Amino acid sequence: MRRTMVMTLYSTGIRCSELCHLHIHYIVPAGGLALDGSRWIDSSPRFFLPVKALSQVFTGKFCDELRGLFEQDRLQFHNAQQQLASPGAFNHFLWQLGQKDWVVYAKPPFGGAEHVLNYLARYTHRVAISNHRLVAFQNDRVSFRWRDYAHGGKKKVMTVSADEFLRRFLLHVLPKGLVRIRHFGFFANRRRETALTRCRELLGAATSAERSETTNLPRCPACSATMLVIERFTSAQLYFRPDLNLAIPQRCCLDSS
Repeated sequence: MRRTMVMTLYSTGIRCSELCHLHIHYIVPAGGLALDGSRWIDSSPRFFLPVKALSQVFTGKFCDELRGLFEQDRLQFHNAQQQLASPGAFNHFLWQLGQKDWVVYAKPPFGGAEHVLNYLARYTHRVAISNHRLVAFQNDRVSFRWRDYAHGGKKKVMTVSADEFLRRFLLHVLPKGLVRIRHFGFFANRRRETALTRCRELLGAATSAERSETTNLPRCPACSATMLVIERFTSAQLYFRPDLNLAIPQRCCLDSS
């Protein structure tokens, strides 16, 4: 798509632990198909959605769905959460959630859609902590590197007990049956191929086959532009053909190895 908006929905009312909070990332195309599929409706280039209104709508819908699960007896309460099992306590809990600031932040992507996908892939296709962040394991205590964003993003080392480290790690393990990535609209599985083809036709975008043709082409080391192969020469041809006038560009260097 031409432009993509990224929205992150944060809930400050529900906290998993002192170091993590629930949040949902959305990749939202800045536009969509008309109901009859005849045209592409683009959003304003300077404005997408009012984040305050979006926050209130998301809060209301989230609490309504949570109330529906409670009424259908599809929620489980354990240990300290047992007090929420009664309807009165649960309604009070939902009221408390509604009083919290549910922060919604919408922004254009940095560096384009490809950069956004690479950024979100770290959440969806990697483990909770990579090996290079692990520093030491001594006396049943684990030391690992972390970045303190509250103080300028400084890198620090934290040491916790092995049990505490495993507890924090398991917070990132999804419950059985929970889908990590969901697709909606013209990205839905049942209509994705047809809908995306129609979107590309209306936007004049390249198809996946056309993009794959240029994916494996070499890139210029100076400007990162795609380089097209016009002709190939061996080292002997370069040496014995004086008619070849190879102009050396100012920014790009030739590798003679």
